[in-house]
Amino acid sequence: MKEELFINRTLKGMGVSSGISIGRVRLIDRGKIAIPKRSITERHVEREIVRIRAAIEEAIDQLGHIRDSIPDEDVKKHAFIIDAHILILQDEFFSNSIIDVIRSELINAEWALEVVVSRFLASFDQVEDPYLKERGQDIKHIYERLARILSAEKRSPIERTAVKGKSVIIAHDLSPADTIQLNLNRISGFATDVGGRTSHTSIVARALEIPAVVGVGNVSSLVKNNDLVIIDGEEGLVIINPAEEVRKEYLAKQVHLRNLKKEHLRLARLKAETRDGFKMRVGANIELLAEMDIVEKYGASGIGLYRTEYIYLSKRNNLPTEMDHYHIYRKLAENNSMEYITIRTLDIGGDKFVSEIEMPKEINPAMGLRAIRLCIKEVPLFKAQLKGILRASVFGPLRILIPMVSGIEEVRRAKAIIKECMEELSRKHIAYNRDIKTGIMIEVPSACMMSDMLAAEVDFFSIGTNDLIQYALAIDRVNEYVSYLYEPLHPAVLKMIKKAVDDAHAAKITIALCGEMAGEPRYIPVLLGLGLDEISMNPYAIPLAKKMIRGLDHGYCRELLDEIMKKDSPAEAELLLKNEMMKLFPGDCPRVQKMIR
Repeated sequence: MKEELFINRTLKGMGVSSGISIGRVRLIDRGKIAIPKRSITERHVEREIVRIRAAIEEAIDQLGHIRDSIPDEDVKKHAFIIDAHILILQDEFFSNSIIDVIRSELINAEWALEVVVSRFLASFDQVEDPYLKERGQDIKHIYERLARILSAEKRSPIERTAVKGKSVIIAHDLSPADTIQLNLNRISGFATDVGGRTSHTSIVARALEIPAVVGVGNVSSLVKNNDLVIIDGEEGLVIINPAEEVRKEYLAKQVHLRNLKKEHLRLARLKAETRDGFKMRVGANIELLAEMDIVEKYGASGIGLYRTEYIYLSKRNNLPTEMDHYHIYRKLAENNSMEYITIRTLDIGGDKFVSEIEMPKEINPAMGLRAIRLCIKEVPLFKAQLKGILRASVFGPLRILIPMVSGIEEVRRAKAIIKECMEELSRKHIAYNRDIKTGIMIEVPSACMMSDMLAAEVDFFSIGTNDLIQYALAIDRVNEYVSYLYEPLHPAVLKMIKKAVDDAHAAKITIALCGEMAGEPRYIPVLLGLGLDEISMNPYAIPLAKKMIRGLDHGYCRELLDEIMKKDSPAEAELLLKNEMMKLFPGDCPRVQKMIR
């Protein structure tokens, strides 16, 4: 009877890499790493310090070996995340923190490691931003590798498992290094109990186009080796031992998605232009250099948003230098297929991540000293990044984007600091683009209300709908109790965006939208109706966005927007949009239909 419970059982998780995978389970059981906790005497302190230093060196060697043994050049492009883990291991702040705990608390290396990592993870847990919160997973993966080494178990379960053929990996969790090795062993997909969309494991899965579902909960405890499973990366489903009719249904869906992908890659090369000639630039939002290959493949005209937070998070204690920034941005700039590359300056607070800076404790860091507010307070921090951007600007079409602007003084102060950076580079005879464009994020309601004044100060706007909607409607979209109030078609939100667009165009500057709203196919007619010059999104969403744009008339979209803006409730606006989309795209875009059901 127990076996029957796991026939055709469907589990829901989060689809983080699209596609369908059908295969036999290869279960990776990490097991819990036993951490011995022992008090030690003064005479054993040096012994424990030697042990942790040796473990760190061994971990660096292991990761270096994994990186260097990748034969596939396409896969090797994504080994940069392994380098990030190596950098954390090499960071003296990390190792010295463990050594300090060994000395001060007189405990063994394993226990000290756990204490330090727990402190790091506590700081990440306080972060509201899902992307930044996920960076704590990197620390967890490093911790697990070190704990295994200290316990004399040198390799991870994935490294000990001889995985061949078209298997599906099921595990409690996978590290980015694990994921890269899965690709080498021709894995057709994977599912894990934990994880999020912005974890580096998920990023690697998308980059390597391996169907993946994470955050399934308890899938690793429900399957056994050689069970047949379906991984549905589109819907975020795992189906254990599917019935024959379900398997046939998914085989057909697998073929359909492959054909759809071919169509999307064909569309990726086409222009984003409506049937009546309105052109809209479609760019990509990325955070890592290695994503540039994907961006080009999926047809981005440029980079609408390059997030720079990981540059700071990967350094942990040591602030990135001007040259650290320069080398990264130069590689971005040298990609000659991009029309523009928008680098957003630091958009986090220093209280959690920049330990060289003295920061006050804040009750609500999301509305505290972060982004441009922090950069204006800590000018050397800001200048290091700006000079890196300016130095690299001679190699390609870089532009600067300032986040979380709430008033005109912040813009003028930021521009003054940029000018100071230019003057300092000029005195050293260092080349830079003197005409580099500077823009601001429109994501705070006050910026919307004075967008006419702000437009006179900058070269372009970029609307960040994620924060704008949250701040305008006073809701936290990751809070399950109020997330239902996160409504992009709320009349107040649409009116604020419309005002920003009109004010930008009146001042003859361009305006983009880079929030999640841009990547939702059902909102494309609304964004066209608003008259935005540019939208940017996850690279994989670009082909479908282009398909939507090419199937619409701009005149129709303006009329539809007028009707939507007359609605006094977001629910009525969504219903109107749904009905129109069903008429315009009947069965033509399955993903669109899924989103508007």
